[in-house]
Amino acid sequence: MQQIDAKPHPSIKGVMIIDGKNNFPISWLNKQGYCEYSIYLENVRGIETEPTIEMKQGQAIHQELENEFKKGAEIIDFNEMIDLSQTQEILSREMFVSSPKFGIRGLIDEIWLTPDEFIIIDDKPGSIAYNSSINQVWGYCLAFKDIIGSDDRKIMGALRQRGSSKIFWMQEFNENAQKTIQKLLDRMQDLFNGSKHFLPTNNPRKCAKCRFNSFCEFG
Repeated sequence: MQQIDAKPHPSIKGVMIIDGKNNFPISWLNKQGYCEYSIYLENVRGIETEPTIEMKQGQAIHQELENEFKKGAEIIDFNEMIDLSQTQEILSREMFVSSPKFGIRGLIDEIWLTPDEFIIIDDKPGSIAYNSSINQVWGYCLAFKDIIGSDDRKIMGALRQRGSSKIFWMQEFNENAQKTIQKLLDRMQDLFNGSKHFLPTNNPRKCAKCRFNSFCEFG
């Protein structure tokens, strides 16, 4: 097995340096689209706040779904799962993906593996496909594609209303989607290495709801 060189970033909490490249949680792509300055406040300046009611509710629903899934789930090796899915449909939750090449890692809420395609699902509290939510799904798709390598099955990204079976957005992870997310990942790397600055949102409604509002000079 290949040895992976991994260590914490010296000044950014949550960022790992893996094989010489900054590696960050894919969920940050959603935060970046909402207000990337919040990433700076929490992970560079180290400001800590209590989780919001919405965050607590989301965590509770997420845990409930995971507990229910585990009751009838069978533990199998990732490569075995990929092989089996060539002839049968498989559902998996909380699948960890990591791509040192693209500098991202995270947990996919749910993935459907079928003989024809992979459907990568992220659960969200509402039913609006915000660009920030789509970017997060594209991050999972890119990391998953990097892991499976030459498998030519189609990869679909999807958003589902949390606590329900309602998928309100789905799209193929094609070449254009990959170019879009790789461009955003390049910006994130520039933010982490200091060649670009974290920018605040210009939407006052976002500021009013932000849990870092009282610590932010732009709020």
